[in-house]
Order: sequence, then structure tokens, then C-alpha cells
Amino acid sequence: MNRLELRIHGLDCAEEVALLRRELAGRAGVLELAFDVVKAKMTVTHDPAAIRPQEIKDAVQQTGMRAEAWSAETEDSRPFWIRHSRALLTAMSGVALLCGSVTDLLQSKLTVVEWLGSDGSPTQTVAVLYALAALAGYGPSVPKLGGSIRARRADLSVLMAVSLTGAIFLGEWSEAGTLAFLFSMAGLLETWSLRKAQSSVASLLNLSPAEAIVLHHDHEHRVPVDRVKVGERLRVRPGERIPCDGVVVAGESSVDQAVITGEAIAVEKRPGDTVYAGTLNELGSLEIRTTASASNTALARIVRMVEGAQHRRAPSEQFVERFARYYTPAILALAVGVALLPPLLAGASAAKWFYQGMVVLLISCPCALIVSTPVTIVSALASAARRGVLVKGGAFLEEAAQLRAIAFDKTGVLTMGQPQVSTFVPVNGKPAKEILENLAGLELRSEHPLGGAIVEYARGRGIEPSKAEHFHARCGRGAEAEIAAETFWAGNWRFCEEKQLDGEGRAKSQIQALEDASHTAILCGTNRQVWAIVGLTDPLRPGAREAIDELRSLGVAEMAILTGDNPRTAASVGRELGISDIRAEMLPGEKLAAIEEMRQRPGAVAMVGDGINDAQAMAAASIGVALAGRSTDLALETADVVLASGDLMRLPFLLRHARRAVRVIRQNVWIAIGLKTAFLVLAMAGKASLWMAIAADMGATILVTLNGLRLLQPSREASRT
Repeated sequence: MNRLELRIHGLDCAEEVALLRRELAGRAGVLELAFDVVKAKMTVTHDPAAIRPQEIKDAVQQTGMRAEAWSAETEDSRPFWIRHSRALLTAMSGVALLCGSVTDLLQSKLTVVEWLGSDGSPTQTVAVLYALAALAGYGPSVPKLGGSIRARRADLSVLMAVSLTGAIFLGEWSEAGTLAFLFSMAGLLETWSLRKAQSSVASLLNLSPAEAIVLHHDHEHRVPVDRVKVGERLRVRPGERIPCDGVVVAGESSVDQAVITGEAIAVEKRPGDTVYAGTLNELGSLEIRTTASASNTALARIVRMVEGAQHRRAPSEQFVERFARYYTPAILALAVGVALLPPLLAGASAAKWFYQGMVVLLISCPCALIVSTPVTIVSALASAARRGVLVKGGAFLEEAAQLRAIAFDKTGVLTMGQPQVSTFVPVNGKPAKEILENLAGLELRSEHPLGGAIVEYARGRGIEPSKAEHFHARCGRGAEAEIAAETFWAGNWRFCEEKQLDGEGRAKSQIQALEDASHTAILCGTNRQVWAIVGLTDPLRPGAREAIDELRSLGVAEMAILTGDNPRTAASVGRELGISDIRAEMLPGEKLAAIEEMRQRPGAVAMVGDGINDAQAMAAASIGVALAGRSTDLALETADVVLASGDLMRLPFLLRHARRAVRVIRQNVWIAIGLKTAFLVLAMAGKASLWMAIAADMGATILVTLNGLRLLQPSREASRT
């Protein structure tokens, strides 16, 4: 499969996106379409064996738009008048309209009130100015009009062309010019609103400094950040922003990392702690070892994630597009009926009712309806990202608003995921040093937090891990590898039973004692006998109990813990958090089955996890949620929502924010439909004018845009978490 990136000349708003989707989505070989309206960019995932790039460009040509290969360099190198052609033409239309109106007013020798109410014919000069306003305002849509006519599609460009033609036919030159100007302004307004929403996240990249101080033995020098390599040592002075993701190797300081994690207060950093690009070093000097290049920092990934999220359309956005597809032809039919039926059936004035038919067309333009959803969704995604909640699409935002049940993994999610060894008991006469060498060698290869705690415990006693080969993780049970030509394993009691060890049950009794004391018990040994029992403790994540209480107050009726840990330890955590549905010793397939069972009931279900054994369940849930910093790459890829700070209090924020976004979407739809319905009734009664139609269309577009942009700032209710 290939990805083709194209610049689309004429791609200005959601209407063109819908047009391109209709033209391309059903073609053989086209697998996925993604759009960036602000950059006029379309990305096509396609099968090169089924469709060639030139065929895709030809299909775009059929819509009246033009496609060329995308290049970020050509974007900046294009002449100013090309990059801002829509704004310049809109300004030209507005100036021509203003000049025409002033000239008409001066020539008429009427007061402003009298002039507004007059229906006299304009002079030739005034008519030319109004015509120029109409041409400049509607001109960019003419190629799209040709494509719509060829495809026999009654879309917004056709609707506007009919309305303009009718206004000119009736001699309403001023209204034709005004209509074209406001139509162009509405498209410009939508593009501006999308740019504002997107730039609120894209501006995060500007937080990274342009240069970094690289240390080389006894000297240091500044280099551009994009030339810093992974593993290099950097110095960050007080008051400077950290240039790359890395680990502190020397120095202590407090770092404001709100742009990444949403944390309100600075975090103390010491050797061994992780730091992120774009965060602010406040007090001390730090030396860090870089762990990611400038293009792959957490900050860069956040921006890419939110940009990619805009391509995943929400259900409400898809509904509005489907609605507009049938709405426009229906309105054309209604306008024809209003124009023809009264003269034919009642002998009414043909000119008057033709005028009212034009009014119906203008009032019913679906601009506001089409704009209402994407602006709101992009604003909500951008705002959530700045609070440390990365949502990978509008669809998941809407799902979050409907959450009824949440399932949690235990280790690393409800607990800190930073366990400590509390008990180490050798059995069967094996020396502790040999056991720890083998156990540390095995766990050094594991991604599980329990493994890291065991390695740290061994090294704290001066014991270095043995060399392990052919490592295999046994999801939900443990792991094993070849050490000194023999299979060595570590895992839970289920893994031990599968190997048919501890026939007398001595290890089992010791394990039960540890679990009764809320410890997690790990066994290890060879395929011939158990060598040791290790007990570990893992404290609850700060704020976990408060987050659970908040979620319950928000109406999340069902919460469960799905863990591979033992029943006693899991039950102890459940008691502390007030969760009664505890499902322990679960394999990945069993977690998946539990999520599928929870989804049988109405409402959305979320799975919050951080490991390989959670990935299946996260993918099956309505929403998969991962905690950045603790989660494996597979969990982060699978997740639909990522909590950048690992703070569970971000979950209640997500629910409140998502519900607010859905409310705003509904408000926008009702504003658009309500305003148009009111004026439509007046038009069908013969009481509306083209001025009213223009006010209804432009007014609704402005209202829904500004209402959607409110989501760039979280509400007070959402912000309290």
C-alpha cells in the first residue's frame, strides 16, 4: 500500500472535503482519505496495483479542483498572492461591494434609510461594481461548479450559482454582490477557525528551542536541535527550555512540564528522571542524555497525533455530511415549488414568487450546518491535548461522552507500576546469589514493571544479571529464557502449575500468606523445580481513589479491575478503591472476553491499560485508554486516548470535556436549523427578502463557528480535574 500526498488547489472548507470524498472514496484501490484543510492537503492511501497516482489526480480534476504533488517547501515558496488568493479575492469583493453601495447612495440622493428601502435600478457604473463584487466572491467556486454539473450533483456551489443567477435576472445587483461576498467570507471564516484550532496545538512545537548545548568531554557548543543525535549529552541552564526528550544524568531542578502532561505545578527532577522537549527548566542546571531525536519527541508526537485525529471523522460529522447530501436537492425542489406553484395555481405574481424562490435557496444554504461539526471537533481535540489528554479522533471524543463502564488493568494503571521487592525466599536449597543472577538476567528483558523491580533489587545487592537468550514473554503468566543452557522461568502460580512443579504445595502455602498481606507473589526456577518465591508491593497511584469517585459521580455505573495478578492482591486494591468487580489471574484472551461481555449492555465501554497483555482488550473496547510514560509501544499504538501525564484524574476531565463538546455540536446543529427554519417559514409566506436570507445564512455560520471555538478553553467544570 502506498501513501500519496497531494496539494489540492481549491480545497478551502468542509464542502470541498465532502466533494472529494464522494469522488474518490468509492474507487477501486482507494483505501483511505485524509485531509488537512488549512494546508490544502489530501493524503490518499491506495493500492498501486489497482489505481495509479495520475488516475487519482484526474479524479480530483473532475471535481473542478486541481491536484499536484505535496511539498512543504513549495508551500512557503509560492507567491503571496497565490497562498492568500481566497482572502485577497474576498477583500476585493468587499471593496467593490462597498464602492458600489457608496456610489449608489450618493447618486440616488436619498437618505440611508430611504436607500435601503428603495428598489430602483442601479446605474451602469454601480452595476459593474456589484458585478465585480459577485465575480470576485464567487469566482473561486466556478471550477467546482463545472465539476458538480458534470457529475450531476446539486451541491453548495450549484445552490449559490442558481441564487446569484436569479438575483441578477431580477436586477438585484446589490444583493447578488452582497451574497457572493458573504459566501466567500463564510468560507474564509471556516478556514480561519480551523487554522486557529489547529495552531493552538501546532504552536507547541515552537516551545522547543532552536539550538541545544551539546557537551563533548571538556568543552561545549551550540548546535541546531534537529542535528542532535540520540545518546548525546546536553546542558540545560536555568530558565531555558529542554531541547530534546532525555534522562537526567547530573544536576537537580524543578521542571514545568504542563505543555506535555498538563500538570499544574513544576516537578522535581533528579538523576534518572525523564524530561521532555519543550518543558521549562526553572531553577537548577541539568545535564541530560537524549533518548529521542527532535522529530520524535513526545511534543512532536502529540502534534502528529492531534493532526491525525482530525482525519478520523466523528459520527455527528458523518451524519451532517450525509444530511447535506440529501438536503441540497430537496431545497432546490422546494425553491422551484415556491417559485412556480403560486403563479400556476393561484395566478399570483410570477416575478414576486420567483424572487421568493431565490430567497428560499439562500436561506437554505447548508454552510452553517456543514461548518458546525468540524470546527467544534478540532477545537475540542486541541483543547484536550493542551490538558494532557490526547484523543485520536472525533469519533472517540463522542464515544467518551457516552461512557457507561470502565475496566482497569491493575499494575501500572491503578497502582504506580513501580513495585518494590519486599520478600525474597530461596527454596529447594538454591543459593540466593545464583537465583538472583538468573532472575535478574531474565527480567532484564521483560517490559513488565515487576521485572524492573527485581532487577533493581538484585543490583542493589551488587549482583549483575546473567546472560539470557531466546527470551519469551508468556502473556498473563510470566516469562522464560535460556540461561546457562537451561530454561529458566519466572511467573505467577498459574505458570508454575502449567509446568507441574511444587507437587507438595509448600510454595503455594507461602504464596497465599504473601497474597493475604496484599503482596504480589512471583515464583522462579527451572523446568525441574522451583528455586525461589519473591513478594512485591506496589502502592496505589496518587489520585486513583479520587478519580474513581469522580467517575462514579459522573454516571459511570460499572467499573471493573481486569488483572493477571492473584485474586487476593487484586481484591485488596479493589477494596481500597471501592471497586467490587474484581477479575484476577486473567490471560489476554480472558480480558478480551470480559470487555466483549461488558459491551453487550448499552453504552460505551473503556479499557484503561498499559501493557502488551492489555492491547487486545483495549482494541475491543469502545475506547482504549493508555497512560503515557508507563505504557508499552503496542498499548500506545492501540489506544484511542492517551493520558500524557499518567494522571487518572484526566479521565473525569475527558468525560466532562467530551460531553461539553457533544452539547456544543448539538447546539450548533439546532442554531443552524432553527435560524433557517424561521426564515424559511417567512419566505414561504412571501414575507422574506434576500437581505433576510443573507442575514440568516451568514449569521448562522458566524454563530456556530464562534460557539465551536469556545471549546479551545476548557470549561470551569472540566478544568477542576
